Amino acid sequence: MAERERRNPRLRGKVFVPKTQLLSADDVERAMKRMAHEIIERTESLDDLVVIGLQTGGVPFAAHLADVLLTVSGVDVQLGTLDVALYRDDNTLRPVLESAETAIDADLTDRVVLLVDDVLFTGRTVRAALNALGDWGRPRAVRLAVMVDRGHRELPIRPDFVGKNLPTSLDEAIDATLDGVWLGTLVSR
Repeated sequence: MAERERRNPRLRGKVFVPKTQLLSADDVERAMKRMAHEIIERTESLDDLVVIGLQTGGVPFAAHLADVLLTVSGVDVQLGTLDVALYRDDNTLRPVLESAETAIDADLTDRVVLLVDDVLFTGRTVRAALNALGDWGRPRAVRLAVMVDRGHRELPIRPDFVGKNLPTSLDEAIDATLDGVWLGTLVSR
């Protein structure tokens, strides 16, 4: 489960219990390399690309994706992090907790922004990220890369680059890291 899910007040007192490892670290690495090649093919100029990891689960994936892009293309893309907690539309349901760091050292105006997250679920985090990006300029395009798309969208949001589509039930949870992807459940402690 993503770090933001671990911090979710609605889930306090619950713990992720893995049932099955769906992807190994090698599988995740292969998916990252494939996504990097797709990004290169579909991006006119990597010099205009800014890779932004969504706090907290997307940050390690964004950093690794930037490294893979450098290895494959030879272009060192700009990298940033974005905390969307204050832009969420469900703050009344779950209060804003300790803020994670937003670090974007570039004006995003007329750039191609690649948002990166670990798991795409309802789409609300991505919607909040799109709102937050407006504080950093007006990108020419925004694209979305996720390691896992588990379905159950509540908003019309679709990723451009996906490591793995893993349809789940609402009772299941996903924990995606660079070390692998696990399917499990949330249980009370």
